[in-house]
Amino acid sequence: MEPRIWLIAGPTASGKSALALRLARHIGAEIINADALQLYSDLRLLTARPSAAEEAQAPHHLFGVADAADGWSVGRWLRAATALIDEITGRGRPVVVVGGTGLYFRALTHGLAEVPNTPLGVRETVAAEFEALGEAAFRQRLAKADPAAEARISPSDRQRLTRAWEVYVATGTSLSDWQARTSPALAPRSWSAVALDPPRPALFARCDARLGLMVAQGALDEVAALAARNLAPDLPAMKAVGYRELAAVVRGEVPLSAGLEAARQETRRYAKRQATWMRGQMADWPRIDAIEHEAQWRQFIALNPVLTA
Repeated sequence: MEPRIWLIAGPTASGKSALALRLARHIGAEIINADALQLYSDLRLLTARPSAAEEAQAPHHLFGVADAADGWSVGRWLRAATALIDEITGRGRPVVVVGGTGLYFRALTHGLAEVPNTPLGVRETVAAEFEALGEAAFRQRLAKADPAAEARISPSDRQRLTRAWEVYVATGTSLSDWQARTSPALAPRSWSAVALDPPRPALFARCDARLGLMVAQGALDEVAALAARNLAPDLPAMKAVGYRELAAVVRGEVPLSAGLEAARQETRRYAKRQATWMRGQMADWPRIDAIEHEAQWRQFIALNPVLTA
């Protein structure tokens, strides 16, 4: 089989890591992480990184490579991932890119705009305007300058809303227009993709069960160790799903039962946001709607009969 690139996306707890590992074993591929939180070494359990035993079954790249104090951007990930893809395929081996960060996959398949940095003064002014206007009025203003950005940015995503307006104020060009001036990082027809999209009730049940298992395996110790570092709260690793809720347990502010339920609720919300984003931004990707591993594999093979040739 000629070397090729396989992309597997899906919301948290959808089974994408297990599917990627099975595919990698089947075709002799190497796996590259496309999950923004699994980059960080500090929260292996809470971010559901592959275990050491799983990593031993196929080469894994960009898992746990960053310290929580070192915030990675989409651009930094894209540069690292494309360099790895070139190196691995250059050795004649296929690549499986797997994760739940939709922007990483979009950067690979659509490109990443080289948007100029915005001056500190503009960022401070826009932050103050957001506080004064509130999200609803801020969105109305953004919609006039960049309707595409306003439409795709999720509710309560202050960071992306203010970023879109900062770019427009600083450059006079909308963020969407900047993003349109891109070329894909992957060549057309060099990759094959699939998105996992299991039924919400089954996905949410798996989210709930997995979080309980994480706590049983020591996730609270991970959270306590990270909290003890007193890192800036706006770092990406500090925004890991469930971290804030379990940190409250570690600090003794809430009992474990309440903190665990809050973390489960936030995880379900996160999975819903991921699935919604992928349905909108990856609408043309083939879907796998099963949630059990064997059924997912059968659907994957049906979508890619070349694997049985």
